[in-house]
Amino acid sequence: MLKSYSNNELLERIAVNDTKAFEEIYQRHATKMLVYATNILNNQMVCEDLVQNVFIDLWKKRNTKKITNLEAYLFRAVKFQVFNYFRNNKLRDTDLTRLNIVDLSINASKKMEFEELEATIQTLVQKLPPRCQEIFVLSRFEHKSNKEIASELEISEQAVKNQVSKALIFLRENLQKDEYLPIFSLFFGLLAQ
Repeated sequence: MLKSYSNNELLERIAVNDTKAFEEIYQRHATKMLVYATNILNNQMVCEDLVQNVFIDLWKKRNTKKITNLEAYLFRAVKFQVFNYFRNNKLRDTDLTRLNIVDLSINASKKMEFEELEATIQTLVQKLPPRCQEIFVLSRFEHKSNKEIASELEISEQAVKNQVSKALIFLRENLQKDEYLPIFSLFFGLLAQ
C-alpha cells in the first residue's frame, strides 16, 4: 500500500509517527546508501552502522526536520557520516578524494551510476600507451606517490608527472564528446592535485 506513496507523502506520515512509512523509506533507500558508502570505505560492517545512524537520526528528527528532497538529504547525511568516520579514524587524503569522486559521480548525474563512470574511465585508461597507462594506474588507482612510482619504475619524478598529465589530457579530450563532461571535469580537478 505504501509503495505507491511519494517520498514527500512518506515524510508527512513519519512526521505523525507512522512506523510503516518509515520502514518504506528504509526499504527504498538503505541499499543504495550502503552501496554508496561501501564504494568509499570497503568495510561492510562500518557502512551498515553509518547507514543505520542516518535512519536513526531521521526518525529522531521526524517532527522537526523540514526535508524537501528525501533522497538528496539521505545521501548528504551518509556522506557526512563517512566524512566523520574519516576524520575520527584519521584516514588519508586519498580516501577523502575517493569520497569526493564517488559523491560527484552519484550526485552530478542521475543518468550515470558510479559503476558506469568507473567502467568508462577504465575503458579509456586501457587506450593509453602502455607506459602512460601503467603510471596512471599506479598514481590514480593504487594511490602511489610520484616518488614511489619513480623509484619502482626507475624513472624521474618529472617523468611520472608528465605521464600522469598526458593521461589526464587524453581522458579530458576523449570525454569532451560526452554529455557528462561537467562530471569528468570535476573528477579530473580532484585527480590532478
